[in-house]
This record gives sequence, structure tokens and C-alpha cells, in this order.
Amino acid sequence: MTFSIALAGKGGTGKTTVAGMLIKYLVKNGKKPVLAVDADSNANLNEVLGLEVADTLGNAREEMKKGIVPGGMTKDVFMSMKLEQAVVEDEGYDLVVMGQPEGSGCYCAANTLLTGFLERLTDNYPYVVMDNEAGMEHISRLTTSNVDVLIIVSDTSRRGLQAGLRIDKLTKDLNIGVGKSFLIMNQTKAEPAQAVLDIIGKDGLELAGSIPEDETVYEFDLEGRPTIELPDDNPAIRAAFSIFDNILN
Repeated sequence: MTFSIALAGKGGTGKTTVAGMLIKYLVKNGKKPVLAVDADSNANLNEVLGLEVADTLGNAREEMKKGIVPGGMTKDVFMSMKLEQAVVEDEGYDLVVMGQPEGSGCYCAANTLLTGFLERLTDNYPYVVMDNEAGMEHISRLTTSNVDVLIIVSDTSRRGLQAGLRIDKLTKDLNIGVGKSFLIMNQTKAEPAQAVLDIIGKDGLELAGSIPEDETVYEFDLEGRPTIELPDDNPAIRAAFSIFDNILN
């Protein structure tokens, strides 16, 4: 059975970097193959993983809606072919990018086909990691209907925390079947202050741990180097791996 992990958070909190750390952790610990799903409309998980993306599922959906299907090919076969083309393979994990959200008009048929193919695709992987934007619509519409673990990434700002708590509430309102939600504080300079713990505690969201601000992570990002290649002894990687140990084991 596939174990699905979704990440969400306010922009700029480093959730995509944390997603890359999680994929690194899973592969290193033999929990593979992993399917990485970039469901953020501002897709950049491929940069964290150091992969080139040739096509997205959003493009396939657009082409099907516009009737751009080769002659003699059914829509089902076309979508299956496009899905296979959109999967980027690497050692221990594969990546698929959802792409931009829908334009105007009805996408019901395309989304129905896409959902079915994604469900069949995810069945081939013991672990799925989904990097989402702040809203959780991608999970409710286009990926698996249930999420075993939701990791909400926040920085130390009050706005970041409040956004994380709103995301947690949104997942409950959408009734998408989240098994367990955790909060990770990212880019921290010190242990969370009591005021921060009070904000988190009153909403019942569990703080899984903190990942410290790290100059090497910043340099990798600035230079466009895949952060999945960060060394295992990096302080941010060590902290993240410790958190994942507690969440997933």
C-alpha cells in the first residue's frame, strides 16, 4: 500500500527544500522507489532535485481539452502516453510535475482521466511525496484522495505560523482524509519562544521539530545547486532527518 506524504506552507518558508530533504531521507533509508509530485503551480521541486522537466500533466490536460489528440488515438491512450512522458526518472525516485492550474472552460473529463491515471501511477510506489502550494486543492482534485501525513512548513514569523494553522484547518474542511498533521519550523535561529509554542498549542497542531537556518543551504539555493546533494553531516539535514525519524517510524 502506498504511503503518501504531503507538504504545504506559506510561500518562502522553504517547504520545497524540506520536500527535497524528505525525498533524500526516504531514498537513503531504503524507502524507495519514491514518487515525487510537484503540485505547486510555481513548480520548482525539479530544481531542488536537480532534474530537467520536459512536460507536465497540466500540458496534457490542456491538449486533451482543446482536442489536440492524434488521429486514431483514444483520449485514454493519449493521456496514458502523456503521463508516461511527464515522469522524470532518477535513482531511487521519480518526479511528475502537475503544472499550471486550469484555464477557462470545463476540465471535468480531462481531470477525471488524469485522476485515474495518477492513482494507477502511485500504486507503483511505496512512498509518494507531494509538494503543494498553500491551498490544498491539488490534493483534493488531482492526486490521491487520502494523505497519511501532512507536513506543514513554517518559518518563525507570526504570519507564517498563522498560515500554517489555516492550512491545517483547510485540510479538515476539505475532508481529504489526512491521517496526521505535523508542523515543522524551518530556518530557525533559536529554539521556538514560548509565545510561538502557545500559538501552535492552542490549535492542536503538533510541532514535530525545527530545522536551523544554515548558510550552506542558502548557498546551494543561491547558486542553483540541487539541495538534495547537501552532505549528510549538514546541520539542517541532520535536524530534518531526526524529525523524519520521529514522524515516519
